[in-house]
Amino acid sequence: MHRFLVVIEKAKNNYSAYSPDLPGCGATGSTREEVEKNIYEAIEMHVQGLIEDNLSIPESESFAEYVVIAEKLSTSSELV
Repeated sequence: MHRFLVVIEKAKNNYSAYSPDLPGCGATGSTREEVEKNIYEAIEMHVQGLIEDNLSIPESESFAEYVVIAEKLSTSSELV
């Protein structure tokens, strides 16, 4: 079994997705659900192509984390 990080981004009129560990492997969709389905299928095809070409399947080295930044509200007195 292989596990790959997938990044999903909201674009202006659709969604896009890619896996940083699989260069060139990406997908789009009009909804988040559609892009999730499409990237899953794209990764399956990408990995199958690597296998058929006798190439190694890359190990997943990517990770994601959210960073939380506290919002500091400025008041007019702080700007003087």
